[in-house]
Amino acid sequence: MNVLGGVLLTMAAGTMAGNCLLPMKYLRRFAWEHAWLIFSLVSLVLLPWLFALLWVTRLAEVYAALTWRQVLAPAGFGFGWGFAQVLFGLSVARLGLALGYAIIVGLGAVLGTLVPFFFQSRETAAGGQAALLLSGVAVMVAGIALSAWAGQRRDAHAAAQAQPGVSGNYASALGLAILCGLLAPMLNYSFAFGRDIADAAARLGNPDARAAYAVWPVALAGGFLPNLGYSVYLLSARRTWDRFSPPGRDPGLAALMGALWMVSVASYGVAASWLGSLGTSVGWALFQIFMIMTANVSGRLTGEWRNAPRATRDLFWLGFGLLAVATVLISSANVIR
Repeated sequence: MNVLGGVLLTMAAGTMAGNCLLPMKYLRRFAWEHAWLIFSLVSLVLLPWLFALLWVTRLAEVYAALTWRQVLAPAGFGFGWGFAQVLFGLSVARLGLALGYAIIVGLGAVLGTLVPFFFQSRETAAGGQAALLLSGVAVMVAGIALSAWAGQRRDAHAAAQAQPGVSGNYASALGLAILCGLLAPMLNYSFAFGRDIADAAARLGNPDARAAYAVWPVALAGGFLPNLGYSVYLLSARRTWDRFSPPGRDPGLAALMGALWMVSVASYGVAASWLGSLGTSVGWALFQIFMIMTANVSGRLTGEWRNAPRATRDLFWLGFGLLAVATVLISSANVIR
């Protein structure tokens, strides 16, 4: 078990995931649905299969050895997560990078950490480990709540100042974000309950870190369907297929979004295998925390909080600090025995 390596790799994964939607700010011709279709093709189909074919030996034999039940569980959770992915893109567009990530990823972090822990790891976790993990989750929730509160105050101030470009319908956008957060951890459930696929790859001679790549083509295939369906629906309803030509730089930016996201998820899968028995709980929590922190910093750097009052910005940084404390507590849970 390489705990330090797992934490560092999770940090890198969270950094990439926290910035994966940043290129959307620089699109010129593309609307949301154009970028999302390319993003989904790259991140949910092309790269998962490419990584699996490159790094999992005897991949066809791995899948042939599985039962339908072993395939349907991760694919089904992936399908549920696919709806969250659609809501994720819409919510971030309406709430902004920093606040959208804080609410969506924060809720997903709590559920995605605790469900695998209670269903898969609680018997192997000693009392000290469980206490540290649960304490870290509690601090994480507090940090998320402060971040969300700061975002609400920011939007209220912007609405009062008639700030252009900021949605005044905070309640509906917040509702979408909360629903997304409840569905989002299904991606981690796909990985946690898709261990049979990784185990089959390991039995055929693949190291644990590489065996994890066999899970993603199955899990993300389910998630691709809602993303594809909603993007095609919007393109057809709005009759905007013609914006794909001439291509310009926008397809490259959308593909970059997909590459950042899939590389981050694949890195998380490897890191979870390095973190031992609590990998899908500890690793997921750290992945989400680093993602939120990165998105917060990027949101600040791109001006999302430029006109917010000083007290609101201070509240934002207090939430950010609590997330840092939660990182320490949750990381320690995988070291203490």
